Amino acid sequence: MKISYNWLKTLINTELKPEDISRLLTDCGLEVESMEAFESVKGGLKGVVVGEVMEREKHPDADRLSLTKVNVGGENLLSIVCGAPNVAAGQKVLVATVGCTLFPSEGDPIEIKKSKIRGAVSEGMICAEDEIGVGKSHDGILVLPADTKVGMPAADYFKLENDVVFEIGLTPNRSDAASHLGVARDLAAVLKTIDSNSSAEAKIIGIRELPPATGLNTVEIKIENTSACKRYSGLVVSGITVSASPDWLQNRLKAIGLRPINNVVDITNFVLHELGQPLHAFDLEKIKGNKVIVKTCAEGTKFKTLDEVERKLSANDLMICNESEPMCIAGVFGGIDSGVTESTKAVFLESAYFDSAYIRKTGKHHGLKTDASFRFERGTDPEMTVTALKRAASLMMEICGGTLSMDVVDVYPEKLEPYKVAFSYKNCHDLIGKNIDKSVIKNIITALGIEISSEGADGLLLNVPRFKTDVTREADVIEEVMRVYGYNNVEINNQISFGVQQNVFTSTNELENKIADLLIGYGFNEIMSLSLTKEALYQDNTALVKVVNPLSQDLNVLRGNMLYSGLEAISYNSNRKNADIKFYEVGKTYSYNAEAEFKYSEQKHLSLFVSGKKINENPYQKAGDVDFAYIKACAESVLKKLGITNYAVSEGDNNTMSYSMVYTAKKKVLVEIGAVAKSELKKFDLNQAVFYADFNLDVLFELNRKNKTEYAEIPKFPAVRRDLAMLLDKSVKYTQIEELAYTAERKFLKEVNLFDIYEGEKIGADKKSYAVSFTLLNEESTLTDKQIESIMQKLITTYKEKLNAELR
Repeated sequence: MKISYNWLKTLINTELKPEDISRLLTDCGLEVESMEAFESVKGGLKGVVVGEVMEREKHPDADRLSLTKVNVGGENLLSIVCGAPNVAAGQKVLVATVGCTLFPSEGDPIEIKKSKIRGAVSEGMICAEDEIGVGKSHDGILVLPADTKVGMPAADYFKLENDVVFEIGLTPNRSDAASHLGVARDLAAVLKTIDSNSSAEAKIIGIRELPPATGLNTVEIKIENTSACKRYSGLVVSGITVSASPDWLQNRLKAIGLRPINNVVDITNFVLHELGQPLHAFDLEKIKGNKVIVKTCAEGTKFKTLDEVERKLSANDLMICNESEPMCIAGVFGGIDSGVTESTKAVFLESAYFDSAYIRKTGKHHGLKTDASFRFERGTDPEMTVTALKRAASLMMEICGGTLSMDVVDVYPEKLEPYKVAFSYKNCHDLIGKNIDKSVIKNIITALGIEISSEGADGLLLNVPRFKTDVTREADVIEEVMRVYGYNNVEINNQISFGVQQNVFTSTNELENKIADLLIGYGFNEIMSLSLTKEALYQDNTALVKVVNPLSQDLNVLRGNMLYSGLEAISYNSNRKNADIKFYEVGKTYSYNAEAEFKYSEQKHLSLFVSGKKINENPYQKAGDVDFAYIKACAESVLKKLGITNYAVSEGDNNTMSYSMVYTAKKKVLVEIGAVAKSELKKFDLNQAVFYADFNLDVLFELNRKNKTEYAEIPKFPAVRRDLAMLLDKSVKYTQIEELAYTAERKFLKEVNLFDIYEGEKIGADKKSYAVSFTLLNEESTLTDKQIESIMQKLITTYKEKLNAELR
C-alpha cells in the first residue's frame, strides 16, 4: 500500500521528516518496506530556468534555424541555436542549461551539452512544453508571460510537487490502516505516547455541511439483502462537467501509483485512499426508474463489466440494480452501461457498508481484485459512509461545478454497535511482560479512537469502533497497546521462568519418533506434502472435503488419502533421474459424511512408498528391485516396533491397488499394503512399479497404549521353514490359505507368511500364483525330516482338495 508524505501531512499536524515517520510507522506495526521520491514532472525540471531572448537573427547556413542570445540571469548571455518558428526577441522562455537532463513526454531522456550546430555554438536549448514533459504540444517553444522573472527555476514557475511515497506492507488484519487517515491515526497515537503533551491528532479535512439540495432529482434506495448490505447511502450532484482533474488532484493520485481518468472518477478514488471508504459514481440518466436496489440476481445472469468482459453472475453475487437490470457488482466492479462518461451531467454517488464475506466470495468467483474489494474484503467502517459521501460531494461541486440536487439518503436498517471489550490491567501486564503505567495505557487506547465507557481500579470497559475489525477481544486490545507502546520499549528480562513438566513430549510424539528412527534406518526419507490436492484425481468425490474458495483447481479439496501426495513426490523425483525411492510421510486425511453426526472427520496416517532398486548399485551385491515382499517386511517391522503382533491378514479390495493385503485388529484396519494400480500411476506419468503401505496411526497408537509387554524365552530347538508356490483361482483369498493351514496343522505350525504374488498371461487370466512360507517349531524337541514331510504333505493335500491348488 502506498502512502503519500504530503497527503499524510494534511491529515496530521506534524513536521517530522519522512525518515522519522518511516521509523515510527514500522515500530507500530505498519512496516515501511521502501521510500521513493515522487516528482509531478519527471526529473523535477532541474537545470531548466526562465530566460529572456535578447537577440534573434537568422542562421546564415540554415533557413529554419535561428541564432539567439538569451539572458538566464548569469554574467554572460547564452548563445543558443533554436529551430522553433515562433522564437523572437523580447520573449520570456524556458531554457535547458548545459549539463541538465530533460524527460520529454514521449521518447528517451535528452542530455543537454554544449555543441556546434551548422558551425554555430549552442549553449543550451529553448524548450517546447513536450520537451520538458509538462505538455504534449510541439508547435513551437513555450512562451511565458512578460512579467515572469528571469533566472527563476522552472520547477518554481510550474509549482511542481515533490513528494515521498511510503510503501507499507499492510497485514490482512489491519483494514483500519488501509487509508491515509488510518495511517495518520496510528502515527498520532505513537506521537502522543512518546510525548503526552503532543498536539498530534488525526483529523478529516474538507468535511463541511452541504448546501440545501435543490430537490431537482430523487432516487429511491432499497436494500433487499440486508445481511450482505448493512448500510447504503447516496446523493445526487447535477450540472457537472466531466473533464480532466486539477493538477493537485492528479498529483495526489499519481504519487500513489494511480492513473487520473476524469474529475468524477478521480474524486471517488481520492476519497477512497484518503478515508478508506470506497465510493461509486453512477450516471443518473442510466438509473432506470430512478431506483437503486441492492440484491442478488438469478444464477447465470449475464452482466458486462467496465473491462467489457461479459460475466455470468452467481446467485450469491451482491448487485446494485436499477428498476430492471443490474448496474454494478457491489463493492467489486462497475458495469459498462452505468458508468460516468464525458457526456454525463448528473451523478448518483454511492457509499455503502457491505459484508466482507460476500465481497470476498464474489471477487474470488470472478477473479477480480480492485482497490474497493481490497478494503471491503477486510472490513470497512460503517460510520464512514455519510462522511465520505459529504467529502466527495464537496469536492465534486468545487471541481466539477455541480449543485446538490438530492440530499443524502441513508438507509441503515440496524445500527452496528461498537464492540464491547472488558480490559484488565493485570492481563495486559502479563501478556506484554512489562508493567506499563495505567495513564499511558489509557492514553494509547483513547488515541486509537477506542472509547472508555467505564473505569475501575483493575481495568476498563471499552467501546471499540467498528473500523477496527480485528479488535474484538481483550487480547486484541492488548496487542494494540503493545504495538503503539513499541516492542522495542519492552526490555529483555535477564531471568527465564518456566514450569518443569514430567514429559516434554506426548506419547504420540515418542511413538512417531520411534517409527521415524526405524524407517530412516531402513533408508527411508521423510516427505511433507500439502493437505490440499486436486479433486479430479479421485474417482468418487462424494466423501471429499471441498474448499469453498480454492486458490486454484489443482488445490480445491482436502486430501482423502495419502497416496496421491506421495505419487506426486515420486513423479517429481523420477523426472529428475532419482528413480530409487523410499519415502514415508506422517499426515492427515479428511472426509465428509452427510449422514454422520459429525459430518467432517480427519485421521492421522503414516504412508510408506518404495519404488526402483532396493539398494544402491555396488560391486558386492546385486541391486534387485523392490517388490511386494519388501514393503510387506517394512510394514510388519513398524507393527512389531509398536508391539502389535496379534492381527489378522486378509486380501484388500481397493481400486487404487493392483493387489493388496489388509491387516486388522479388533475389527479396525491397522495397515493396507500393496502395489499401486497402473491406472493410478498413469495419472502421474509413472512407468515404474510403486508399492505402498497406508497405516492408520490413530488405531495403532490406541492399540499401543493398551499393549502390555510380555517376555518369552528363546526356543531351545530350531524352527524350520518350508515354502510352497501354488497356482490358484483369482477368487481365492489369502485368508483362506492361512485359515486352512492352521486347521490342518495346529500343533507345530507357528507362522504362515505370503511373500510373493504373481499374475500374468503365462499362467492364465483367471489364475494367480501365491508363494507362501510356513514356519514349523517343536518346543520340546527337534523336528525330524519325517515329521516335516508329513506336515507339508498334509498342507498340500488340503490345498488341493479345498482350493483346487496346483504346485508350481
